Amino acid sequence: MKTAILLALVSLLGAAPLHSQSADAPVDFDKARQLFEKRQGGATLTAEENAFLEKARAAHEAQMQKTGSGGQPSSQGADGIDWKKAQDLYHREKNGEKLSEADQKYLDHAKEVRSRGGNRGGGGRPANQRKAPESGLKPLTDMTAEETYEGEDGGLYGKGSNLPPESLKKSADTALAQIKPLDAEGKPSEGGKIAFVSISMSNATQEFSFFKSIADKDSRKSDKLTIVDCAQGGQTMAAWAQPEGRPWPEAMNRLKAAEVSPQQVQVAWVKLANAGPSGSKTEHLATLEADTIKVLHLLKERFPNLRIAYLASRIYAGYASTGLNPEPYAYEGAFAVRHLIQQQISGDESLALSKSPLLLWGPYLWADGEKGRKYDDLKYTKEDFGPDGTHPSNTGREKVAKQLLEFFATNPLAKSWFAK
Repeated sequence: MKTAILLALVSLLGAAPLHSQSADAPVDFDKARQLFEKRQGGATLTAEENAFLEKARAAHEAQMQKTGSGGQPSSQGADGIDWKKAQDLYHREKNGEKLSEADQKYLDHAKEVRSRGGNRGGGGRPANQRKAPESGLKPLTDMTAEETYEGEDGGLYGKGSNLPPESLKKSADTALAQIKPLDAEGKPSEGGKIAFVSISMSNATQEFSFFKSIADKDSRKSDKLTIVDCAQGGQTMAAWAQPEGRPWPEAMNRLKAAEVSPQQVQVAWVKLANAGPSGSKTEHLATLEADTIKVLHLLKERFPNLRIAYLASRIYAGYASTGLNPEPYAYEGAFAVRHLIQQQISGDESLALSKSPLLLWGPYLWADGEKGRKYDDLKYTKEDFGPDGTHPSNTGREKVAKQLLEFFATNPLAKSWFAK
């Protein structure tokens, strides 16, 4: 209960300062949010900082008991969100309806709360969220063609194979040959740039920003390559799928700060994830895949020279303590990646190269906790995650960053644009 309340109070980004029932000074909830995010990222707070967070929690709890969250009717959830209203707004937005400014702000705030572990039910999890099977989960890279998970066989590309089929290799060679330094107008230029961006949510920006920090120093990286982290906290596929969604202006600002034009963006890393998945594998993957297709269309529209999108699923979530994206949902996201790649190979019109970049794996990041995987020696321990068991700590970020670096620097379907 304490964690849920704390998650709620730090998400009240626009709330006025509240007074605790026993303290003389108001609580600075913006400071509380910053401290909470610092701890979520794996940092150790001082005794004074922890005491401040406890004071903020107590003040918020007292206010909720008195009036309901933020002065709202007490019939609302503990996180201050009327989830029925938020769900109605979400469906209206998904159907293409233009929301009022007030409704859009309410929905955006609800998405942010949910991305931090808030939900419509109790205990930090949606009511119909499944638990991982007791028999455990096997890394997709370790599964054979004969082994199955809910009807899905093994291998990144299916039929037990972790290598792309010949038809995809040929398409990749064609796309790779088109990636070359471009000037700001998108014309080939020896003095131009190849821009590589990330697209997704909090885990992605934590992992990709670490990757950028080590890749920029790596002697193998091409001087023509500019890496820009466009992934943003709370901005899942559902958020990026909105043409006027919040992440797009920020992404463009980051490109501008890196002195990169949209015409120079030619490669993207897209991590597939939505907050608070629930229901069956088929149900939540259908939503994730539909949202991702919309994101791919928008990427192609806004970055006309985008040639390849390397797709990724989430890392291990067996230590998760909230409903943000626990197992088996984190594990199952890999099948969404594979489905989209297979659909494009089969000629699905929604993923035609006129509407979408070429889709490739890049790389597979899931391993079964401390058991790891046979494919390589990747393992995840509790120390690789922050307090929520979902967001990576510095050691977790480093593991993912190194996986990314070695993939892009050495893989035959990536190194031609990444390396010198």
